[in-house]
Amino acid sequence: MSRIVALTGATGFIGGALAHRFHTEGWVVRALVRASSQTANLATIPIQFVEGDLENTGSLHRLVEGVDDVVHCAGLVRGASLTDFESVNVHGVKNVLQASLEQTKVPRFLLISSLAAREPLLSPYATSKFQGEVQLALLAKDMEWTVLRPPVVYGPGDRELRPLLEWMGRGIALKLGHDQARFSLLYVNDLTDAVVMCLENVFSSHKILELHDGYPDGYSWNDVIDSVEKLCQRRVMRFLISGSLLKFVAFCNTIASRFSGHIPMFTSGKVREIQHHNWVCDNAMICDVTGWRPKVLLDEGLRKTFGWGGVE
Repeated sequence: MSRIVALTGATGFIGGALAHRFHTEGWVVRALVRASSQTANLATIPIQFVEGDLENTGSLHRLVEGVDDVVHCAGLVRGASLTDFESVNVHGVKNVLQASLEQTKVPRFLLISSLAAREPLLSPYATSKFQGEVQLALLAKDMEWTVLRPPVVYGPGDRELRPLLEWMGRGIALKLGHDQARFSLLYVNDLTDAVVMCLENVFSSHKILELHDGYPDGYSWNDVIDSVEKLCQRRVMRFLISGSLLKFVAFCNTIASRFSGHIPMFTSGKVREIQHHNWVCDNAMICDVTGWRPKVLLDEGLRKTFGWGGVE
């Protein structure tokens, strides 16, 4: 009998990639979607849709009924205050978890969190992701659960890092952090591999696992730009954007959002995340407990995403 996995956030970049990977594995995918959700990214695979949201108890019970695994990928990345993020990143985790715990056969629970949860004081978003993890740890009882904290994830379909990388490909690089800052990256297919291996392998659960693409000590902005220059075979002009300018833009964006009703993405909290000096992950635990190994370093990931330098 096919494995059944319940998935939230399936219409997003990472969630969509997960849905396709689960289908490739031969698993039955059941996804929570709003009535207004755009599901074009899921049109090529058979999928069981459950209409509802993270506040609808009935929908959540239909989502998780009889499943083997629950992968909670839905997350809110836009907002200016902790209240903006709590409904999805904190209460959403609690609601999906509670519905799962009420099943006759309690499924395994995997939460796709964020590396930002490692530094919860930096921003309301980071706080909300950390609090979501806390809710899971406090309420899960004897349930098997795992938390993954990926760094910046990129690949085809990404809409967050892609604009910066596209500008680099055109010859203009905006460096948003200090030259000394280091950060890990992860190609989306490596993340989906890690999720599958976490669900397939039996290991002591109740773990919070970081993961990255295998490049030691992470990247600097200059490392990323060097890769783009090599692949595109062109010089990329580098402009370091000061922290004070980023803060000013974030302030203006937040003020403008109050009048337009637009939920802001670029806020003072996001600036603090960008300016943080260390977003380097540690792969040791996830490799040890699952046997997972990343396959795609930055050069190959950029080729696969943009076609720069030819696709291998």
